[in-house]
Amino acid sequence: MNIIIMDTTLRDGEQTSGVSFTAKEKLNIARLLLDELNVDRIEVASARVSEGEFQGAKLIFDWARKNKLLDRVEVLGFVDGRESLNWIRRAGGRVINLLTKGSLKHCQYQLRKTPEQHLDDIREVIQYAGEMGIRVNVYFEDWSNGMRHSPEYVYRMFDCLKNERIDRFMLPDTLGILNPLESYDFCLNMVSRYPGLRFDFHAHNDYDLATANVFSAINAGISGIHTTLNGLGERAGNVPLSSVIGVIRDHLKYGLNVREEKLYMVSKLVETFSGVRIPPNKPLIGENVFTQTSGIHADGDQKNDLYYNDLLPERFGRKRQYALGKMSGKASIMKNLQELGIKMDKEEMKTVTERVIELGDKKEMITKEDLPFIISDVLRGRRIKEHIKIINYSLSVARGLKSMATLAIEIDQKVYEETASGDGQYDAFMKALWKIYDRLNKKHPVLTDYVVTIPPGGKTDALVECTITWDYQGKVFKTRGLDPDQTVAAVKCTTRMLNIIETF
Repeated sequence: MNIIIMDTTLRDGEQTSGVSFTAKEKLNIARLLLDELNVDRIEVASARVSEGEFQGAKLIFDWARKNKLLDRVEVLGFVDGRESLNWIRRAGGRVINLLTKGSLKHCQYQLRKTPEQHLDDIREVIQYAGEMGIRVNVYFEDWSNGMRHSPEYVYRMFDCLKNERIDRFMLPDTLGILNPLESYDFCLNMVSRYPGLRFDFHAHNDYDLATANVFSAINAGISGIHTTLNGLGERAGNVPLSSVIGVIRDHLKYGLNVREEKLYMVSKLVETFSGVRIPPNKPLIGENVFTQTSGIHADGDQKNDLYYNDLLPERFGRKRQYALGKMSGKASIMKNLQELGIKMDKEEMKTVTERVIELGDKKEMITKEDLPFIISDVLRGRRIKEHIKIINYSLSVARGLKSMATLAIEIDQKVYEETASGDGQYDAFMKALWKIYDRLNKKHPVLTDYVVTIPPGGKTDALVECTITWDYQGKVFKTRGLDPDQTVAAVKCTTRMLNIIETF
């Protein structure tokens, strides 16, 4: 059996506090979801919300029509006669996910209607949708509370709607209240009672049980699962697509159409668009999840892959890494040296290992790119030669004007100067720097990530740690700088980067 994935990053995911995608960002995410990740369906908007929502949906529908993907793009609509349907048709859509009430409490107190009145309204929308050529799926909002407190209402709704022209019946745990035992029992109840219907399960993560609840729902016979990229969504978010992939393929052994090797790339782009950072320990897509810290683990990886599991990083377009610090052993350091193409004898390895552990005890952050500097320092008693030095620089900022930077840099004992403007002091600094590099026909890396950290409770004079990720001809590495001034910390990162790429 194949599990059908409906991703709702562009609808439910955008309900994350502080997240709002532009129309072009929505289009790019939709393309990535359907073209790159190959999810089965996507939900891209809520009808009647705003003009911006309409324009974003229309842009996606226009693209989907040209690429014959229109039936895989859905919109949340409401029980409001023809209004939501007209909105969807004007935008160019062909599928409505109709939001109905899945608990008696919601029906009585939010709609202030009887179940019979609500059913009449639903049937009216379904009839209009048929006349307009729009397919219908139905959400039963607050279904989980309905199953807990008013199951007779839930059965009445399904008994009356099971023969209507509805493609999929969606079972949301709207408030994220379920546990895995309830999820299994409630879903099995629906599947057993209505064997001819196709069900989706929509999990929220308020108790951190969304992935476990999805596991139970599929075990109970549910064939469709709703997800979001990076677990975006209201309150604690929805079940993450990344977690669902691992559970379905590796534990439940069901098929999926999703291309898991594209997951990390798409997740990182959504991180950028949303402004919500992926936690470093987030399964499959977090920065640290394929990084071994303990030296004994690195040693085990060299001995018949003793610390590997089925979640091999290559499946998700990633690589295994070995952290350097006080837990490092010779095996961890050797793995990093192999990537750098450096060979050392046993005594040299022992000396370098002791130095790495010493630095780790001081809470210093050590990267693979630091190793040549450490080796030079401990084996030769001096720092590695710096081919490039920032001699001087002047940075200016003024309200209403672009920032300016003047830079003097020494490259192999020759000094070069350049001035440039930019959107901020660091941007101006980098543009001046790359002017010099372009003049010398020297290649330079692309900045792919920029993170600034201050201690919790830090004041205006607190030390700032700047971490920049660079991509140099396919080699990705990080540099760090520490200074009370954020821009100076970034300049220190950049100086370190310039010397590192000279060794490549």
